[in-house]
Amino acid sequence: MGTVNGKRQKKEKGGFATKKEAEAALATALNQYNNAGTVFTPTEITVADYLDFWFDNYCKMNMKYNAQLGAIQVIEKHLKPKFGAYKLKALSAAQVQAYVNDLKLQGYAKSTVKSYLSVLSSALKYAVEPMHYIEFNLCERVKLPRYENGRQEMHVYIQPDDMRKILDRFADSDFYLPIMIGYHCGLRISECFGLTWDRIDLDARTLTIDRQIIKRNYGNDVRQSIYNPHRVKVSEWYFQTPKTGTSTRTIPFGNTLLQALKCAKQKKAKNRLRYGEYFTEYYLRPEKDEKNENIYRLLPVSRAVPTTLESADLVCVHENGTLLSPDSFKYPCRVINHDMHIVFNFHSLRHPYVKHTTKVYGKSLVPC
Repeated sequence: MGTVNGKRQKKEKGGFATKKEAEAALATALNQYNNAGTVFTPTEITVADYLDFWFDNYCKMNMKYNAQLGAIQVIEKHLKPKFGAYKLKALSAAQVQAYVNDLKLQGYAKSTVKSYLSVLSSALKYAVEPMHYIEFNLCERVKLPRYENGRQEMHVYIQPDDMRKILDRFADSDFYLPIMIGYHCGLRISECFGLTWDRIDLDARTLTIDRQIIKRNYGNDVRQSIYNPHRVKVSEWYFQTPKTGTSTRTIPFGNTLLQALKCAKQKKAKNRLRYGEYFTEYYLRPEKDEKNENIYRLLPVSRAVPTTLESADLVCVHENGTLLSPDSFKYPCRVINHDMHIVFNFHSLRHPYVKHTTKVYGKSLVPC
């Protein structure tokens, strides 16, 4: 039935009582031949089981950790409850079209509906090619409902006067420096809080982005992130490569940020002396992720404890050296939005007009 070393190999079986038994055995043999290497019959698998198969064999091998989290949340909370009981071969475009239409009627934003459909479409695309479980991706025939006055994705632009108020409000706070870095260099929040001093050249006035900080579970089971109600206790901060290949870059900065960075570096050195053995340093512990690639867990260690691990001299830290994380930035966001009544999120600091802030603000905004 196949060719091995240039020779056609045959598999024969006889002794059937009737022609019908022989035909049934032939059908079984052909099915095994066509589906060699699979642990299930593709035509019989349910959507729920297939989504698990797709996540384990595609998502874990090709997606960044946070993208995996997004996919598994959509799968477990939305796609499985709606379509999980159907057989993969029985799922139709009409069923999916009715689902996305219903999501709009329930008040879901266009971006949310699109994201749910995108996850399902990606899974079915993999079922078409390279797996050949189904003939076509039915999601390509589904149309997103029209949103005329629906909720649109909000792009926040911080005006110069508002930015001045924000910087004044946090001038004496640990959050001042990450706000400045985000505003003057347009970094993602994971890039900003993952900065270490060896990535900053104060003489050349440049900083290099070649990694980001993310929170992830110990081990490789991404599903723990949605099933474990105490997931914070089994999670830790890690360094991983940037979001995309083009995210690795070197960014120049001006005198305003230079002065802020110099002040922060001097302040950290003074706090090391002040706290002594109680000052927290961070080190990198190498581990393997679900792709068997290197990642590095950030380990907090008291200065009194010797270690041979590589140091990670973080830029954004509290007074005692502990990590200032993306999670902790929720506090200034609440203050700015609710107390100062300025629409704000860290991503709003990424817009191109920040190139002009050095000219607008000057040195006076840098507290030492």
